[in-house]
Amino acid sequence: MTFNWVQRTSKLSRWQGAFQSCIFSCKRYSVQEQCRVPSSVVEAFRAVTGSDGVSMGTAVREQHGKDESVHSCRPPDVVVWPRSVEEVSALARLCHQHSLPMIPFGTGTGLEGGVGALKGGVCFDLQKMDRVLDFHAEDFDVTVEPGVTRTGLNSYLRDSGLWFPVDPGADASLCGMAATSASGTNAVRYGTMRENVMNLEVVLSDGTIVHTAGKGRRTRKTAAGYNLTNLFVGSEGTLGIITKATLRLYGIPEAVVSAVCSFSSVQAAVDSTVQILQCGIPIARIEFLDDVMIDACNRYSKLSYPVSPTLFLEFHGSERSLEEQVSLAEEITKANSGLDFIWAKDQETRSRLWKARHDAWYAALAIRPRCKAYSTDVCVPISRLPQIIVETKQDLTQNRLTGPIAGHVGDGNFHCLMVLDPTDPDEVQRVQEFTDRLARRALAMDGTCTGEHGVGLGKRALLREEVGPLCMGVMEGVKASLDPQNLMNPGKVL
Repeated sequence: MTFNWVQRTSKLSRWQGAFQSCIFSCKRYSVQEQCRVPSSVVEAFRAVTGSDGVSMGTAVREQHGKDESVHSCRPPDVVVWPRSVEEVSALARLCHQHSLPMIPFGTGTGLEGGVGALKGGVCFDLQKMDRVLDFHAEDFDVTVEPGVTRTGLNSYLRDSGLWFPVDPGADASLCGMAATSASGTNAVRYGTMRENVMNLEVVLSDGTIVHTAGKGRRTRKTAAGYNLTNLFVGSEGTLGIITKATLRLYGIPEAVVSAVCSFSSVQAAVDSTVQILQCGIPIARIEFLDDVMIDACNRYSKLSYPVSPTLFLEFHGSERSLEEQVSLAEEITKANSGLDFIWAKDQETRSRLWKARHDAWYAALAIRPRCKAYSTDVCVPISRLPQIIVETKQDLTQNRLTGPIAGHVGDGNFHCLMVLDPTDPDEVQRVQEFTDRLARRALAMDGTCTGEHGVGLGKRALLREEVGPLCMGVMEGVKASLDPQNLMNPGKVL
């Protein structure tokens, strides 16, 4: 099978292929072609997992060749469903012996094409490994298999008074979240996956099983040796398959208060954010929507917020501490000409206040019916947010593009939700050129090309610009040491 898309040199062609995949899905690739995995190896897979643990069906392969990104479907040759780390190890050894690429698959909610099988091979669907293995309430930690999702874990923890707060929006698998270093709206208070993973069990390309902090270790801190755990967090399946993750847990807050406040300018909203953080207010979430996004949310969700830059805030703590936090935050927003500071404590009203933020993606799509959306993901130091957002909005206007902005303003990460017609070559080119400029604008401001979505397929060149050739050489050396045959999710990140 030939994958011409990888060989294309024209930027326009690459982006047309990527965005058109939103409509054409797997149709650009013939999944009926001859399987590159020998039948004897397929039978060996079945001996490991059972006959129901292996599939070569077209629909199944297509399902596992695409995530939620704009990247084209790249189906694997075979899909396997291991039920234990021993089965993952045995399958990996077989793949290693026959030089077959291996692609881990969790829930398929990634946004950078991380599950596409660029060179064919074997997709490891880990959803059958769905046990919560070790829960230590008194130590605030838990160990889970890769089939356990974020909401599944929090449902399991419901009666314990604890929860896992990292929330990327989608109900992603926790090991998949570790693999992409996911974060979300709670990161300003609780951190990203990188701060909340204590230990990992990983199967390397030759089937070797390693524990990154030592088998069974779950201390809150360690100064022992290299930090192998964080080496694999964010590796996007290119170094190994994560089969267990030990995670930090937190106490469910006694009370939660939400608030919304609009501002006359982006600068005023960001100034309020910085001052709230400087005052030591333990804000749990602080989200930003620009005027275009607020207008879209008003229309979509039948709301009536002022059409201006807006902050959505959430506070966690005790009843008494929240009164002080909300009062101080309100004073800060008023000092920055904030308007209509509205807050709520009960669940129903809080949900109504946050509805605009929760529905932002669908509201953006509704701006242009029958079009598709692509989310950018840059992150800059908080002090540079006003400048980059103002310049980005000017760029959007000058190039006649639709891209309402939503961001995790507390950590400098924001998204332009680019709404476009993927069948319009001129618009596709303008969006591609805009996203390149946006990423390089972020890099020029000491930022990063990806705050939380990962590198995947589309940001490999930007990663090289971001870290430089020497760091890329170090990364390539690590990859060559752990995966000398380049079998682990090849074509991603590096």
